[in-house]
Amino acid sequence: MKALLIAINAKYIHSNLAVYSLKSYCEEKGHIEGIELFETTINNRLEDILNEIYERRPDIAAFSCYIWNIEYVYRLIPELRKLLPGIHIWLGGPEVSYSPDKVLKKLPQAELVMCGEGEETFLSLCRIYNLWQDSKKEEEFKEALSQDIEGIAYRRGNREFIKTGDRKPADLSSIPFPYKDIDNLENRIIYYESSRGCPFSCSYCLSSVEKQIRFRDIELVKEELQFFLDKKVPLVKFVDRTFNCKKSHAMAIWQYIYDHDNGVTRFHFEVGADLMTDDEIELISKMRPGLIQLEIGIQSVNSDTIREIRRTMNLSKAKEAVERIREKGNIHQHLDLIAGLPYEDYGSFIKSFNQVYNMKPNQLQLGFLKVLTGSYMANNTERYGMAYKEFPPYEVLYTKWLSYDEILKLKLVEEAVEIYYNSGQFKYTVKFLENYFYEPFKMYYEIGKYYKDRFPSNIKHSRIDRYNILNNYFQEKEKSPERIKLFRELMTYDIYLRENIHTRPPFAVSMDKYREEIRVIAREMELTRSEHIEPASDDIIKFLEENGGLSSVKRVSSERIKGRYFVFDYKNRNPLTGDGSCLMYCCVPEGGNKNA
Repeated sequence: MKALLIAINAKYIHSNLAVYSLKSYCEEKGHIEGIELFETTINNRLEDILNEIYERRPDIAAFSCYIWNIEYVYRLIPELRKLLPGIHIWLGGPEVSYSPDKVLKKLPQAELVMCGEGEETFLSLCRIYNLWQDSKKEEEFKEALSQDIEGIAYRRGNREFIKTGDRKPADLSSIPFPYKDIDNLENRIIYYESSRGCPFSCSYCLSSVEKQIRFRDIELVKEELQFFLDKKVPLVKFVDRTFNCKKSHAMAIWQYIYDHDNGVTRFHFEVGADLMTDDEIELISKMRPGLIQLEIGIQSVNSDTIREIRRTMNLSKAKEAVERIREKGNIHQHLDLIAGLPYEDYGSFIKSFNQVYNMKPNQLQLGFLKVLTGSYMANNTERYGMAYKEFPPYEVLYTKWLSYDEILKLKLVEEAVEIYYNSGQFKYTVKFLENYFYEPFKMYYEIGKYYKDRFPSNIKHSRIDRYNILNNYFQEKEKSPERIKLFRELMTYDIYLRENIHTRPPFAVSMDKYREEIRVIAREMELTRSEHIEPASDDIIKFLEENGGLSSVKRVSSERIKGRYFVFDYKNRNPLTGDGSCLMYCCVPEGGNKNA
């Protein structure tokens, strides 16, 4: 037997935990040989993927199916069947588990669907396939499927679809560690699970379908974490749905990560902020900056919405936890909002956006509801007056509370937030712009509309383009030369805080009158090309001081210069933001105190 487990990921940097887990389970539990992995991405040409599978000549092609790749799978499988008429095609994953009959009708070339948890199901299928290979009688194989395997759906004859009983959830500690060798995953995100299931019942999420939550034995988890630490994996992303739903489990893992920090590996967790306790916050506040990052789903601040989607959340506790964690300054926080939920109209969503924005996350993800097959939300679309796209990712088009025109407005905000907030490249420029608006939402909507009215949606702008566009936008808004000058200085500060660009931006001040003093600073500090010197006006220094931009800036005095300058160092970057470090170089103040 030669089986090929196929994962078509969204990006190269991603990996697919499922196929690694199925392979290791079959090899260790069933001593099954002949299983190979093939990971690729939706960005690769279908022809290239088809050629790769064909050249490997597998007996079995098993596809891992998700919303981001199912359309690709639908296109690929009919062509694969033409090239390899005798191949067995099996499907698994959340995108096919909840409506397998529809999937098999759409894909007559596929033989069966593995529904739900796949390790034991795939092992059983491989065992039966190996036994059946001797006889090659198809009816015997089908009969064995119906009698011996739980958790599958398959076609009998031309019309009859058979779905066997649900498979009982496995003991998570019995599943072997999926990563014996990760050399092929260098520079990619490693996904890992220490629990399965979710204690909550959010109506838009498929994790709510599985009521039973299971935890991996903590000693096993520690051994596996040490493997990642020894290998100095750059990023390990826990796929646990609510990582801190069991405090003792979360604390044990965070304590181990803290105690064994290798200075390189980072860990990502999805947590319930309102569940965070004083003990947890105290522990993670001691960690190396960047050691862990937290993803927190707020989704909405509308209490009717939260109740209707069957979500359990104490908003005041969540806000308090986010603020306490932010004040420590060592943990990246990513907050989520979902547009298109029941009872959330346009005005209500604006309120949700403003409140979450004011919680000052490192990133704010404005997402749109995905109506997933098998979810409680999908079963109530008529009651909500909801329409959504028939193709993946099944994104909401409108509800009885939110029109499509309003969805389009929110799309403009989403794009502006991604560019000017989540990128982290316009930190102080955005702080300055906020003063012109009574609410954050209005600012991002105006910027998003400015883009829409002036540029085709298919144009991809460079980073400098985005600065220039913002500069043009501000000049149309503001007539004061002093304010325009400060705005340009802030853009210049932001751009050099992140990158020592080779071509000076067109909105930056001319360096001609500063060159001699810059040479003095470069000599006195023995600077290299990894640093950049920028003149600092009184106005920008005042603004940065008032907005926390100079709170950690070291001041260096010199008797040989008259002005003040920022010196950016790109060797020592902030692990949370990627910003370079900055110090201020200035003349000796009146009185001769060099420490001023």
